[in-house]
Amino acid sequence: MFSTIRIYPARLVFALLTIACMVVIFFFSGDNAAKSSKKSGRVTKTAVHTFVKDYDELPPAKQNSILDKAEHIIRKLAHYSIYTLLGFLASLTVGIRKLFSKKTLGVIVFCFLYACSDEIHQTFIPGRSGMFTDVLIDTSGALTGMIISMAVMLIAAKLMKLPPIEKTKTQ
Repeated sequence: MFSTIRIYPARLVFALLTIACMVVIFFFSGDNAAKSSKKSGRVTKTAVHTFVKDYDELPPAKQNSILDKAEHIIRKLAHYSIYTLLGFLASLTVGIRKLFSKKTLGVIVFCFLYACSDEIHQTFIPGRSGMFTDVLIDTSGALTGMIISMAVMLIAAKLMKLPPIEKTKTQ
């Protein structure tokens, strides 16, 4: 299987970017609960002040309720977003292929396994926990990124007038 993957300079760049994305995820997951909450808290406060116009006039209990709900959403969006990037980059590393192929399945499995390892890693960090629902969110993000990358590759191939994808026994 690996002998059929040609190494082009662009694929090497995407492979390095994929590894860089994985390192970023690893370091975010290495933050203890307090540091992680502080990071997401800043984003949450900005979002809440942007979308809830009368936030400062609300009673403190209502403000806390809004912040708690918003922080949960922002944390899940962060998972989804970073894994969308990982799926996008990993897919570009593999290159042009059919949607239903072994290579595509390989990208999905790769991202799923990395999401699993990420959640396991978090169980060793004070105040953090590993959650299978986060693995599912991460994998959904990776799938989205992979689909976006395949659309980008298809458009780029059409613009550059590359020959169509031929069916081979390795796909």
